Amino acid sequence: MNKRYENNSSPTELQPGDIEYEMGTPIPGTILEKDQWVQTAIKRLPEQGSLDGQAIFGRTAPLALDIGCGNGRFALSSAVRRTDWDHLAIDILPAVIRYGTRRGNQRGLSNLRFAVCDGWRFLANYLPLESCDEIHIYHPQPFSDPNLSSKRMMTPGFLALLHARLKPNGSVFLQSDRTEYWEYIRSVMGSVFTWTEIEGPWPDDEFGRSRREVLSIDQGLTIFRGVGQKRSDLSIDQVQSILSELPEPKFDVEHRDSRVKRPLRKRPQRHPQRHPKSKPKNPNPKMG
Repeated sequence: MNKRYENNSSPTELQPGDIEYEMGTPIPGTILEKDQWVQTAIKRLPEQGSLDGQAIFGRTAPLALDIGCGNGRFALSSAVRRTDWDHLAIDILPAVIRYGTRRGNQRGLSNLRFAVCDGWRFLANYLPLESCDEIHIYHPQPFSDPNLSSKRMMTPGFLALLHARLKPNGSVFLQSDRTEYWEYIRSVMGSVFTWTEIEGPWPDDEFGRSRREVLSIDQGLTIFRGVGQKRSDLSIDQVQSILSELPEPKFDVEHRDSRVKRPLRKRPQRHPQRHPKSKPKNPNPKMG
């Protein structure tokens, strides 16, 4: 039986054609032969100036940015499904970027790059104005401790950055399992975006778009989803004026462990699967 990674455990050798599992759910994409692996890490961001998408990807294509990408579940899924799009995935934690990078490399995703950076700094310093078609933010850190509420990302100032970096009619995709944070998000997003809330899971990611979402589903937590389309009828000055009137995200957030947890959902079978074109090493399932 082929070995695999499970729950970010110590690495073992995955075979070409294997599908990797984490927490009982498959990581998007299949492992390729090593001669098909690529390098998906941006090891050093520019000291000055913005990133050059043409230089990074070797082409001009629609661009999706995943802020707080974690171990890369959404970015991997989108890069596998949308080969005609380029993808940037960032997170402030080097450890999770290492997982995402390894997975992108092994799947040969030349349309995906990972970098260690926070959302504020990346938008302000490295992403040119009106350069991004989609920005994805799944489960922004709520900072339940009231003393840390000033660190919350989804502020009016951050909305200004999102609006400025999106192309005309570009979209920001948001998701959270914290009711208080979501109430704030829905109250401010409609100011400079055309805001639409999404009922039910994302249709193209049945297992969830992030590791946090997989955990939240297992815990029976309510997950809130929405899409904001950039209002291109607003000038930069109008956006700044509107956002200057909005409140900062200062509110109490319920601690996760105080919530009532529901029974865990049924997960898929935990075993490695192979690509249909690859042959299993041991054809007898009763052996090994």
